[in-house]
Amino acid sequence: MKGWLAGGLVIVAGLAFIFSPWGRKTTPVTASGEIIEVSMPAAFDGPAETGRQAYADAECAACHGPNAGGIGGKGPPLVHRIYDSEHHTDAELATSSVEGIRAHHWPFGAMPPTEGLTQAEAETIVAFLRAVQRANGID
Repeated sequence: MKGWLAGGLVIVAGLAFIFSPWGRKTTPVTASGEIIEVSMPAAFDGPAETGRQAYADAECAACHGPNAGGIGGKGPPLVHRIYDSEHHTDAELATSSVEGIRAHHWPFGAMPPTEGLTQAEAETIVAFLRAVQRANGID
């Protein structure tokens, strides 16, 4: 009986690790240094295009990568099912971009507030991110 219990605990611990932030890939795998390979849309609509520029201007790429695929040791990929609209609403993503947020999915540490970023600019960044997510099968 003890053997089964110990074996079960090992399996549960292994699954917990795999599905925890520490079990997720956090090292660069692409030529651009991003954690995941991201397919970019051919074009963006008005708000998403504005958001693409705001993403660049706010220096989001420094941690999240030029294509939002995450940078190893700096920030997670935003093109990930964790950030789909059912798990994180547009308003939550925008507010966390402006105000910062404590780490709760990945082992990168807390995201600090983005200095000078307005809520309106953050909302356009979310439009950009949602367009990139859709292009990668995340809705």
